[in-house]
Amino acid sequence: MSNTVTQISITLENAPGTLSTLSDILGKEGINVGAVSLAESTEQSIVRLITDNPGKAVQVLTSAGYQVTSREVIAVETPDHPGGLNAVLKPLSVANVNVHYLYPFLRRVSDNPILIFRVSDTEKAIQVLKDSYIRIIGDSIYNL
Repeated sequence: MSNTVTQISITLENAPGTLSTLSDILGKEGINVGAVSLAESTEQSIVRLITDNPGKAVQVLTSAGYQVTSREVIAVETPDHPGGLNAVLKPLSVANVNVHYLYPFLRRVSDNPILIFRVSDTEKAIQVLKDSYIRIIGDSIYNL
């Protein structure tokens, strides 16, 4: 089992319908999106996705003419109570691991939310989180 998950990133024109078209292409190929993050600027948007089949998603989107990149990120179960997010953030901070961004996964595990993290040092972050008894979801996320 891998401790990381594959995130797919696509740059889209910041215009009506572009995200819908992207979603339609994935849906027609039977690819389910489990997490999505959209960051916009004036002319372009960056879409980050976690899908149930990242290899197929990259192939389908590349064939459709999109510029697709992928990177390994961390998915963790986050306690669902006040201060629960800091149970994940504090150990990373103490270990001097920077969180570049995070966003939610759309499903839960064990009644707790899952967050997707991109950090400055993935391997160190995984070890720090495991040492802090934070559950790393890993590639089992593709089956949720």
